[in-house]
Amino acid sequence: MKWMKFRIKTVVDAEDIIISELYDRGLEGAQIEDKVPLTALEKEQMFVDIPPESEEDDGVAFLSFFVEEMEDGSLKLDGEAADGKPTDREGVLAKIEEALAEVRLFMEIGEGTVTVSETEDIDWINNWKQYFHQFTIDDLLVIPSWEEVKEEDRDKKILHIDPGTAFGTGMHETTQLCIRQIWKYLTPGAELLDVGTGSGILALLALMYGAGHALGTDLDPCAVKAVAQNKEANGIPAEDFELFIGNIITEKDMQDTVGYERYDIVTANILADVLVPLTPVIVPCLKKGGIYITSGIIEGKEELVKAACEAAGLTILEMTRLGEWVSVTARKD
Repeated sequence: MKWMKFRIKTVVDAEDIIISELYDRGLEGAQIEDKVPLTALEKEQMFVDIPPESEEDDGVAFLSFFVEEMEDGSLKLDGEAADGKPTDREGVLAKIEEALAEVRLFMEIGEGTVTVSETEDIDWINNWKQYFHQFTIDDLLVIPSWEEVKEEDRDKKILHIDPGTAFGTGMHETTQLCIRQIWKYLTPGAELLDVGTGSGILALLALMYGAGHALGTDLDPCAVKAVAQNKEANGIPAEDFELFIGNIITEKDMQDTVGYERYDIVTANILADVLVPLTPVIVPCLKKGGIYITSGIIEGKEELVKAACEAAGLTILEMTRLGEWVSVTARKD
């Protein structure tokens, strides 16, 4: 499959207006490149494994639009304005220039230049791999399948992780906070529940370090393939790690499937706004003395999660921090 990339150089203040104008002309799915610092809310909403490096904002922005090239060489725009009718490179450029000229009438758009390039077989699923390389967390080596274990690392504990389209490589601070709490509170043969399991990294790690059984839940069906591949890569028997797709907060059937008073540890590396309604649902799943490990909490929201734990009858054991993220660990007495 071939794609034509149209890249516009403009200014940050004009981003939204230009995107809106081009959307009306059938160009959708803008890729935005700028150096505007992320707000705390944006960082929480992104919740990515490989955080972007920030540079000083210079006000410049690049907007890229990818248009599919058909077999006959024409380009197919999206949206109602385009009516799904193919056009050509000059036709798309004309639409872009028309939009830029219209926006330029009432605001500064910077250079407003357009560059065009062609690319073949854009691998949206695998492009992230160039950023994910093996790394260590204390004595644990986390490594993707496309890299080799170095000779000097062969004596380390090794966790093979390929997240695919599911969240979880272990690089993000929130995941590392959970990992260290699992190491601290895990007991031999423990039953573990991982809510929002993603790639399965937390459950897999717990099994590697002595847990007896793990169960994961996730909203995203992509987790099924990721977990299956990662279980196989780490030699984990299928029956040792079960995964169910559904919403444990709202679905009674999912709560019944997960079970009650069953788990020694529950991990939830999600977001503070999800942890608040999740917590009272999790408490009945825990055994007496069970440990609840939460993360994904941006600095400033930890008190919300702490209050939710206390309201649900849990005792706060500790609050640990890494970068701008916080983990709250509690116990069911």
